[in-house]
Amino acid sequence: MADPNWDDLQLFHVVAELGGLSAAAQRTGLSAPTIGRRMLALERTLGRSLFLRSQRGYRLAHDGEVLFERVSGMQAVADAIADWHGEAFAMPWVSIAVDSWLAGFAADHVLRIKGPEDGFRICLAAAAPSLALAFREADVAVLAARPDSGNLAVRRAGSMAYAVYRRRDLAGDDPPWVSMGTGAAVSASDRWVFENRESAITTWTEERDLLLRLVVAGAGQGVLPVHLGDANPVLERIGGIIGDLTHPLFIVANDDDRHRPEVRTVIERLASFLRENEALLAGRADG
Repeated sequence: MADPNWDDLQLFHVVAELGGLSAAAQRTGLSAPTIGRRMLALERTLGRSLFLRSQRGYRLAHDGEVLFERVSGMQAVADAIADWHGEAFAMPWVSIAVDSWLAGFAADHVLRIKGPEDGFRICLAAAAPSLALAFREADVAVLAARPDSGNLAVRRAGSMAYAVYRRRDLAGDDPPWVSMGTGAAVSASDRWVFENRESAITTWTEERDLLLRLVVAGAGQGVLPVHLGDANPVLERIGGIIGDLTHPLFIVANDDDRHRPEVRTVIERLASFLRENEALLAGRADG
């Protein structure tokens, strides 16, 4: 025996609730003859009489009353699911792009940016070199360089410093160097090893996260942000901070969007988070 179609059961519920085809037609936009045919087909599918038909309308038969009660329960569940679904996707969201050296640090402390009770969602990503905030590729960004164009609101948010690091147990007074490849170098820190120690480079990579892994693995010494190098117990800092590489950080948002409550909240929390970690990012955590 075929199972009844949920659409037909919902239509049955409307007819039973309103007591006739004309009223059901007005609510659903279907014609009365079409609804009548579908109710007959539903009765044949179920093998039960659902309505007592008369010139005064459609009155529920005994089996119709039983079905109405059960469909009412199903409809309540369906409505609850629809409400739940609608609330989830109606919730506003904020896309956040963070300088790739900082993206993992931000992810480790994501609850400082968005709490479980917040009425918005976030998408956190590493900022690509081609990030175009003017075209809303992100709502908020934390960048190592101040954008020079676009309808953007820009806020200074501390600085980030770099130094040379190597494994503590790496043999030799002057081990080989690990570097970012020139094709992937987008900042002065990415280019520093190639520009200053090119002949000693034995390993390079196109990915910043792999640069850290290569230094930790003992492939050689390399230039890393101090918040990453100092936090890794396997590594030691060689020499002081490379002053020429220290750069400011900027929180950037499209000026048209920054007044949205959820965007404003994210900006303020990012600013607070970076302020709290200012000494760590600048290499002054022990000072």
